[in-house]
Amino acid sequence: MIKKIPMRMCIACRQMIDKNDLIRVVRNKNAEYMVDFSGKADGRGAYVCNNPDCVKKCIKTKALNRAFKENISLEVYESIQGEYDSHKN
Repeated sequence: MIKKIPMRMCIACRQMIDKNDLIRVVRNKNAEYMVDFSGKADGRGAYVCNNPDCVKKCIKTKALNRAFKENISLEVYESIQGEYDSHKN
């Protein structure tokens, strides 16, 4: 039996991609935003491709504002970029 692989849309490039190949940004109950590399943290999530171009595009176009339907501070975008960079190294 073949297991179905869940697909999610990247909020930057708008392509449907295998969930395991994406980075999840999550907003928890306390309205805190963080990068969820495990993909299992509680809260509302938005997905970004696991490549630097999509991460940069997400920041430049403020795609998280659309995804979470609220104004996301610049500090959140900077922390996402920092966490992505530190995880890639």
